[in-house]
Amino acid sequence: MKKRIMVVGPTQAGKSTLINVLNDANRPLKKTQDVIYGKNTIDTPGSYIENASMYKYLIATAQAASHVLMLINQSRPTEVYPPGFAKSFTCPVIGVITMIDLAPENDKLCIAQLKKIGISEPYFRISLKDNTNTGVEALKNFLVREQETSEKK
Repeated sequence: MKKRIMVVGPTQAGKSTLINVLNDANRPLKKTQDVIYGKNTIDTPGSYIENASMYKYLIATAQAASHVLMLINQSRPTEVYPPGFAKSFTCPVIGVITMIDLAPENDKLCIAQLKKIGISEPYFRISLKDNTNTGVEALKNFLVREQETSEKK
């Protein structure tokens, strides 16, 4: 991955856990206070999407990203993203539903939220519980293909 993948989502959506997996790292999991540039990723604090005055920082930070992953926690699908927010970014935005094992009944609600944000399919459903990393390989493969395609252009 040449450019980094920026990961956005509310507090407790699984951003740092997913970032550890994408970077093949084992960084301690604690509340992210600042933007953290990893090997392949940009980790953003949950407070940036939970506070409208911080949106401009997310949009500016995304200039250094090849893609933006917007996470929705299926076990707590609170609406934090404004309608059409995905259209604020110049790079592709990918919808990721996390913690799919905790509240499968919320799947349709999460998909409706992703559509409302302005993200089109494919959506990636992942679970990082007990290091199973369900769905992560499909997401990684998609990102690699996307970056290979953009490099050919």
